[in-house]
Amino acid sequence: MVVPPPRPGLVVHFSYLWRHERDQGEETGRKDRPALILAAGVKDGVPRAYLLPITHAEPAAGRGIPIPATVKEHLGLDAAPSWIIVDDINVTRWPGFDLRPRPDAPGRFDYGEIPARLFEQVKAAVRGLRPAPKPTPR
Repeated sequence: MVVPPPRPGLVVHFSYLWRHERDQGEETGRKDRPALILAAGVKDGVPRAYLLPITHAEPAAGRGIPIPATVKEHLGLDAAPSWIIVDDINVTRWPGFDLRPRPDAPGRFDYGEIPARLFEQVKAAVRGLRPAPKPTPR
């Protein structure tokens, strides 16, 4: 299996650790899910990715960006409504133990990239948060 580089805008399958799970003392996510790479970089010589979760649970106003049905279809995700949550973020080594193969395509870790316009909406929503979301280190 080939692990893709951590490109902003790429959706990957990931064991996402929600902030409330971390606050309860958990160290790994309870459920593997699609997650959007918001940013990537290198810290202390280690590649890192900053990921936002994708969920079917409708968030409170201002917490999420809806994913259009056409984008979900392009990514190969199910047809149920989904949102990119903008106020919860994981930071992980790349690739880390929390990157998972797709359940529907075991040879792949990614679903593809979201359109630039949607990615700009996500970045603007994250930038608009006050204070900025506190990352969950992995």
